[in-house]
Formats: sequence, structure tokens, C-alpha cells
Amino acid sequence: MKYTMKEMEIIKNIREKFAHVEDCPYSGKRIFFENAGGSLTLKSVVDRSALMASLPDNQGRDNLASSAIMDIIKKSKLKTLDFFNAKNGSIIVGESGTELLFRLIRTAILSSGKGSVVGSNLEHPASRSATAKWSKIASKKLIMVPHCNETGTLDIERYIDQINSEVVVATVVHTSPVTGIGVDLKNLTKGIKEKNPNCLVIVDGIQHAAHGNINISNYHIDGYVISPYKVFSRHGYGLAWMSDRLRNLPHENLMNGPEENWELGTRDVGSYATFSDVIDYFDWLGSKLSTTQNTSYEKFFSASKFIHKQEKNLTEVMLHGKDNIKGLSSFQNIKIIGGIENELREGLVSFSLPDIPSEAIVKGLNEKGIRTHIRKSDHYSGNILEPLGLKNCVRVSMCHYNTEEEVLQFLTSMNEIVHL
Repeated sequence: MKYTMKEMEIIKNIREKFAHVEDCPYSGKRIFFENAGGSLTLKSVVDRSALMASLPDNQGRDNLASSAIMDIIKKSKLKTLDFFNAKNGSIIVGESGTELLFRLIRTAILSSGKGSVVGSNLEHPASRSATAKWSKIASKKLIMVPHCNETGTLDIERYIDQINSEVVVATVVHTSPVTGIGVDLKNLTKGIKEKNPNCLVIVDGIQHAAHGNINISNYHIDGYVISPYKVFSRHGYGLAWMSDRLRNLPHENLMNGPEENWELGTRDVGSYATFSDVIDYFDWLGSKLSTTQNTSYEKFFSASKFIHKQEKNLTEVMLHGKDNIKGLSSFQNIKIIGGIENELREGLVSFSLPDIPSEAIVKGLNEKGIRTHIRKSDHYSGNILEPLGLKNCVRVSMCHYNTEEEVLQFLTSMNEIVHL
């Protein structure tokens, strides 16, 4: 893709908004291709975290500081509903995305009456572990739909075929953190609800969130969970949207307290404040791209389109090369998970070379200042790698703040490692 001058300037401005774009405080100069393990952090999030952590005041008190932090929480929840394009429902924060998936899935399974539960082998162990544990405790049949090894995603019709009037809960992953391939969430969830309108649908959006375009109004779901440290914020909290129906199911809360409350104990105001900064970033990016948007979500959508275009270009260069530098697809006997051409790929390429151990590749790249990650056939990734006959793979995960130049440096280093 040939960049316009405006796009080049926007990418430059984007990189200026993030901390440690080109260097690590421990290892020095490096290229960061480990975004699926945790994105870069906005500088505004770093500053806001320090400010919020310094405040001694609690919520619900009769003083200006308490009023101010309660206002931050209220505004952040409203902004997050806009960001998700959710016309109703509630926003909550928790310990982590994994913890929230467990809570939402547990509540849905235990409070949904007799029936069965459907999930898929594509999902992260957070969802798979929760459905396995609580289905057994609730004496509900658990049906796990195999994913497609060739495409690295779900066969929608195969999943929907498992839905009937007996299914009370269904879980879905929006994007796999191992394959990097997304799921057509709109059509999948529409199909689920058409066959069983009463089925509770809970989505793991943790890997997808950094790539933008979350549109809950287009999905037929009851819960959507993200981990903000994977979408430009910081560690220490997870965030979820819940439908009114899911929120009102019996769940843990304090005796004689508000029945709709899900947040146990005093939450860190910095969680809400820093996710508000993330939303402001998407708003800023959308405003840079066009001045004709009338709503916040239109800006978010414009930002998402740019992110998708940028990341598609980066993955195309990584796979096919450029300027006489060979891409990964030209390496002999390489196994690229999800296939070389896949329209549902979201900024991530996982691959294996039969003659070079993945550990050696990751180590070699690290020595050349390029941060990647190995995925092993363990409790995190065995569901994807074992059916492919792989013990491990190299995961290279990009985000829209990465550049073509960084990808070409990666490919140059890969060619050097392969031909040692």
C-alpha cells in the first residue's frame, strides 16, 4: 500500500502518543511485535494512573474530591457504552478479563435453568475452563464445537447446528489470540438467537478490542469482555458490558445492597479513568481522519477502518514481502496458521518452520531487537496447535502503530536466521 502524506503524518502522530514505542527501559532499542500479549500503553494512561493512584479519597463521601471521582466513573461508563455502540446494558470493571469471563459465564450457567451449554475449541482457556467447571457443577451438558484448522476460525453453520431449544448458554471468542483470525460475530450471534432467542450469549472480545469496531448493537449477545491492557491501557483490571437480562440474574452481591450491583468492593477509579483515556484516543484518531462525523461512534468507526487498513497492509507485507525482501510465505515448508490469504486475520501471524525450533527463532529475533513470542501446545494454546500437529509456533502480533519499516526489519532478520 502506498501511504498518502496525510496518512504518514497520522502514523507519526499516533506513535508519539504511546510510551516505549521504539525502546524498552530494560533491553534498549527494539521493535514491539508482541501486542497480543499486551499492547503499548498510551502516555495519557500513564499520567492518569499516577494521578488517580495519588488520591486518598473514596467514593460516596460528602466532599469535592469524592464527587469528582464519582463523576469520572459515571462519565466513563457512558463513554464506554458509546464506544461499544451499546444502546442499553451496563458497564462493570473487575480484576481481569479472565475473571470477568468466569463471573459472567458462571452466573449465566447457574441461573439459566435446565439445559445445555455450547462453546468452541477456538476459545481461550478462560471461557473453556469456566464452561467446563460450571456446566459440570450445574449438571448441564457441555458441547464443544471444533474450529476449522485450515482457516483458524469457526465454521458458523457448524456452530449454529448445535443450537436448539435446550441450549441455555453459548460462549464465543471474537478473535483467537493464537491464530489471530476473527469470527463473524454478527452473523454467528444472529443465527444463535434465531434458533433460540432465550440463549444467553457471552463473548470474549479480549484479543479483538485493540483492532477496533466493537458494535454491540449489531450483535445478539448478553455479555462482552475485554482486557484493557491489550487495548492501550494498563494491567490490573478487566472491563465488561452486560445486557439488562444478564445483569438482573441472581449473582453475588452484598446482603440488603442494590440487587443490580455486580462490583464487589471499592473499585479503582483509575480503571474507569484510564479506559476513558483509551476512548479519547479513538475519538482523536477518528477526528484526524475526517471532519464530517456527527457522533462519537462515527469517529470510533473511522478510527477502526484506519486501524484495519493499516494492519492489513502490515500483515500483507509480512506475508508477501516488499522491495526485494522476501515475505514469510516464500520460506520453504513454512506453516502459517489460518492460511496465507485470510480476510479475517487481525494484525497477527503465527507460523512454524519444521527445520528451525520456534524457541530459536524467538531468541534470534530478540537478539536482533525484535520482540515476538512463542506459543506452546500447553493449556493456553494446545487447543489450536495440537490438531495441527505442532508443538509450538512463533506469534508475531502487530498493531496500527507499527510501521512497514519495522516489518521489513523483521523480514530481513528472519531471512538471516533462516539462512544461517
